[in-house]
Amino acid sequence: MAVADKLVNYISKISRKTYKKNTETRSFKNIGSFGSIFDLAQLKMKNPLIVSSTDGVGTKIEIANKFKKYNTIGIDLVAMCVNDLLVQGARPIFFLDYIAINKLKLNKVKKILDGIVTGCKLSDCALIGGETAEMPGTYEKNKFDLAGFAVGLVERKKLLNKNKIKLNDIILAVPSSGMHSNGFSLVRHVLKKKNLYLPSCIKRELIKPTKIYVKELNIINDKKLINGCANITGGGLLNNLIRVIPEKLCLNINLSKIKTKSIFKWLKRNNIKDPEMLNTFNCGVGFCLITNKKNIKKIKKIFSSEYQPYQIGFISKGKPRIKTFGQMQW
Repeated sequence: MAVADKLVNYISKISRKTYKKNTETRSFKNIGSFGSIFDLAQLKMKNPLIVSSTDGVGTKIEIANKFKKYNTIGIDLVAMCVNDLLVQGARPIFFLDYIAINKLKLNKVKKILDGIVTGCKLSDCALIGGETAEMPGTYEKNKFDLAGFAVGLVERKKLLNKNKIKLNDIILAVPSSGMHSNGFSLVRHVLKKKNLYLPSCIKRELIKPTKIYVKELNIINDKKLINGCANITGGGLLNNLIRVIPEKLCLNINLSKIKTKSIFKWLKRNNIKDPEMLNTFNCGVGFCLITNKKNIKKIKKIFSSEYQPYQIGFISKGKPRIKTFGQMQW
């Protein structure tokens, strides 16, 4: 209990860094309570809709354990949840975490929590609660798991849905920071190959945290520059994009336009076929924006040079619902 008490005190301290100045969140003692409180009135929205998302980081946890790198996996956890909220046009407002672990090791959990706090600050949302469970017997020695829960708000009139996507809209790809948090079961399969050399640069790429797109998408949504968007997570580029396309329209993607990254080129050299790459990894595209051509210049100005969007496709009529052309450049 002494370790648990120290952890609660630590969480209480660091979570305050995620609270906005002059908001009622600061007046509630959420950490250590049975439930967490957030005062929606402070946001002064006219007709808000609540959007929620829950997710984990999958077997990227095993990569964190392998490299003993725990201070960025929390960023991944927040990113996987808040990036999903953006697809409906919502702003993240608060986040809760769940950490289950074999044995509570204070330094290890502190590093995980530091990453979560960093992710919340990047997302402009408050860490208002969570749970840390010590579960010997359920988890093996040194093993742990993470889950996150995010809540966002969007004005009803700003809600993004399929009906807003139109014929001849274009698809813009926003670069990923790397692998994000998907496809690591296949990565671990590759790593198990005998005598596989793993350069330090590849190790850094494997553990690099997921890009959080909240800052840019908040501006884009406020300016009403897009008709739809997609977070490219499990299932890859095509399977995530088609989820937001209306039934009567067709998604057309030029594979040769995709700007992939070194980590995916390295994976491809390990005898992974193109369809499996596209259905497992983001291949360098972390987020997609669906918009009218006239908005391209305005959208590009919102992103830094590292994450400049570029066109990879368009919306047309007809079947099949997905059409691809060109060849991936590995």
